[in-house]
Amino acid sequence: MNSLQGHTRTRAQESSNAIERIYITMRHLFNRGFYKPMGVSGAALREALLTLRPEIYGSIAEEKIELRGLVYVMDRLPYGIEECQFVNLTSDEGYAKSHVKPIIPPKRRRHCYRIDDQQMNIVITRGRSEIYDILTHLTFLYIESHKIKNRVLSKKGTQWVLNRDWDKLAEAALKKGTLSETQREVAVMHAANFLGRTFEEVQAIYHEFAVDTDTDRFLRLVYFLGKGAVDEVTKEADREITFSPVLRERLGHHIHGERWAKRIKEELFIKGQLSRPLHIISANMHSVMNTLFAEETLPKALKEKTQNEWYEYLSQSQNQAARDKVKAHAQKNGMTYLEDTSQANIDVQIFDMAAVMPDTYSNKTAEAPVLIVMDYAFGEQAYETMDELLKPFVHAGKSYYLPVVSISIMGKAGILQGGKGDIMIPKSHVFEGTADNYPFKNKLKLKHFSQANAYGGAMITVLGTSLQNKDILSFFHNSSWDVIGLEMEGAHYQKAIQAASKIRGSISPSVAVRYAYYASDNPLETGSTLASGGLGTTGVRPTYLITEKIMEQILST
Repeated sequence: MNSLQGHTRTRAQESSNAIERIYITMRHLFNRGFYKPMGVSGAALREALLTLRPEIYGSIAEEKIELRGLVYVMDRLPYGIEECQFVNLTSDEGYAKSHVKPIIPPKRRRHCYRIDDQQMNIVITRGRSEIYDILTHLTFLYIESHKIKNRVLSKKGTQWVLNRDWDKLAEAALKKGTLSETQREVAVMHAANFLGRTFEEVQAIYHEFAVDTDTDRFLRLVYFLGKGAVDEVTKEADREITFSPVLRERLGHHIHGERWAKRIKEELFIKGQLSRPLHIISANMHSVMNTLFAEETLPKALKEKTQNEWYEYLSQSQNQAARDKVKAHAQKNGMTYLEDTSQANIDVQIFDMAAVMPDTYSNKTAEAPVLIVMDYAFGEQAYETMDELLKPFVHAGKSYYLPVVSISIMGKAGILQGGKGDIMIPKSHVFEGTADNYPFKNKLKLKHFSQANAYGGAMITVLGTSLQNKDILSFFHNSSWDVIGLEMEGAHYQKAIQAASKIRGSISPSVAVRYAYYASDNPLETGSTLASGGLGTTGVRPTYLITEKIMEQILST
């Protein structure tokens, strides 16, 4: 038993060291300005990722292709990136004013521009976390591409030769027009041979790669991934990642966060709301709005449905018209919607509760709270946005301090006990890879969630959810840290809140804080990582349960 514990601890230490090496390497490469992911300069990053073997990347260290991880990564990278030899990470350098249409990945709101056949530019507006996210995904992608190359390319004498399976796949992938069912299946059979997967496995996941304009995207993805690796070997056409000089100069300067926060405070100032009790909520763009307005907007559609069924109804993609109706009604009755123009990619809703609840606050407008609901930040961006938002608003040389009464953070997180849809109520945030830890008094308690599976303890704020494996997560969960889950923003938010309330004096030191997370996955369970798919309607109940508890506490004050 002791030897087993020793082995686990050693593996956790190896993993922790690998994560540290990955981030040190990425910072070095960023400062350098460019590197070749599959060359000597990218070797340390590849080796560390293969040592770590993150759960989300599945069989990255094996010879077979990791299909589920590939779906996850391609949902977060721009369409067509596998065709590009050059990837350039840039700051906001005015591409939006060009006639080049941006490509926005389905699961990450980032603007990308295919500027020619060989180059993709990705605009970085969310800080280092976004760079780390992209570089780890690209490293995974290129490692997988070389697995394909190893199975299809061989050398006969002085000549490089591609095998028959590859030739047949290339024929199907480059064919113009839609493939017939038979042609598609034959191409999948050839691909399965060198992917190290069965026909059945590939067929089952094939359509998860499809987009509206490209139903056979999987074949083209495999072809161009393999081709990129083959060209690196046979033509010395190395793939290269570069960081623009402007990005390297601007990173960490809060340019987007400052613009984003200034617009919110200007709106509050114009509406005369800067002197009213302010409550900041980091959540999605539907739960607070639906909690306040769904019932009165859709009485017929929601008749005879339970409250949870209302929200499930509104979350279903086919009910966009109903969601639009709720939003329109909300905007006529106290909600102001600020679509992001700063490229922080964080939309905002402002709820004037005097207009939302006129009966409650009749003749008490000055006491009526104002809710600022901000969409989810990404990693370190949480510090940038919250830090800028909590600074005083300066107008005509005068500083206006924000009367912030409470800050509530609701988010998705990986859970280390329990399963998808369960709730986590933290008492502290521990920042991975540092000695930083942030204990706080959480106004949300386990007793408030007795009708759900809820857990209390510490949350670990990780540098990237895609860089975690079972060994290091088990260590956090089973050690005296008593970690119940992992996410990417908590420590950053709390760092900004503590700085504003206890050091800068920008907001009251007695500001109430609330943190609650619902589980999107359990990375300790095989088949339950983020790569296994979305929450579906499982996340509806905990989302609205947390929202209702936050709203109850805000309105009771």
